[in-house]
Amino acid sequence: MSTRKRLAAALVASVLLLAGCSFGKDDEKPAPPPAPDLTRAPGAVAVKKGPFKAGPVKAPKRGALFGAWIKPDELTHVGRLAAVDSLQADLGRSLTIVNTYRRFEQMVGTPSDKEFLARGATLMVSWATGDNRSILDGNHDDLIRKQARAIRKTKVPVMLRMRWEMDRPNLRATMWSGPDYIAAWKYVREIFRQERANNVSWVWCPTAEGFIRGDAPGFYPGDDQVDWTCVDVYAGERFEPIGTLMGPFLTWAAQRPKPIVIGEFGVARAWGSAGRAAWLRDARRTFKVNPQIKAITYFESNPEGNGPKKQFQLTGDPPAFKEFESMVKDPYFNP
Repeated sequence: MSTRKRLAAALVASVLLLAGCSFGKDDEKPAPPPAPDLTRAPGAVAVKKGPFKAGPVKAPKRGALFGAWIKPDELTHVGRLAAVDSLQADLGRSLTIVNTYRRFEQMVGTPSDKEFLARGATLMVSWATGDNRSILDGNHDDLIRKQARAIRKTKVPVMLRMRWEMDRPNLRATMWSGPDYIAAWKYVREIFRQERANNVSWVWCPTAEGFIRGDAPGFYPGDDQVDWTCVDVYAGERFEPIGTLMGPFLTWAAQRPKPIVIGEFGVARAWGSAGRAAWLRDARRTFKVNPQIKAITYFESNPEGNGPKKQFQLTGDPPAFKEFESMVKDPYFNP
């Protein structure tokens, strides 16, 4: 072979190598990562059993309260009641906690709120407060006072998740920073105190991802400001055991003298019926070996516009729903 041909061959080989090209068996696509081991016994780190100072909504001495958010077909009084009633009928039990979402200007005390409370359920209000610096400038004092009075008028204990998932990167434009969020939290809580809204348990609820990244703890207002610690955790983009997904949070929360509520949890339909059922079975074990977890609330919703890795509704998936039903009928979740 001539020198010119040898150089040409070497050049072609170099280009193929840089492009990641190869021949034969090496041309096959790499194998997918192995499925997570959901049979291994979950680790336990949050083992405090209490009693805890949890504010007006008391943590059970043993076991954990069960609740859910169920997306209604229509965001009306009738729609909200129908959604909750349908899930309760399918499960054969009532929800102890009803999670409900409110924009900053939406008040607690709607007809459906009153109906759920009359039935003996506890409301967990996920309240999307606005720009933290705007709050601190006093621009929303009247609105905050109105909400405080509305919650006070319920005359029953209410769990309040003030701007849950505050650590999400896409909220940074309104959260600004951890210190800004903490200052706004204290500002809002002081207004509630002035309005004698003493029936609120304050729930601090970041994301499991925020603890994996390491930035969520910087938003914590302090043990003297928080009644329940909380986390939202999903097997969505990452199909891993729930103990792995929320492990950094549990390690952190185990050092706090607070009960834990799983504010939202869910497993995406993308992982298949058998995978979802196995994930839920593992979640049940994980909750029970971490007795500091005193409440769990499932996210029974398929948010519009999301792909299959962010669709979490269990209704309509018999194998997964059967496992979910078995979990919530466990006496541990009926304290």
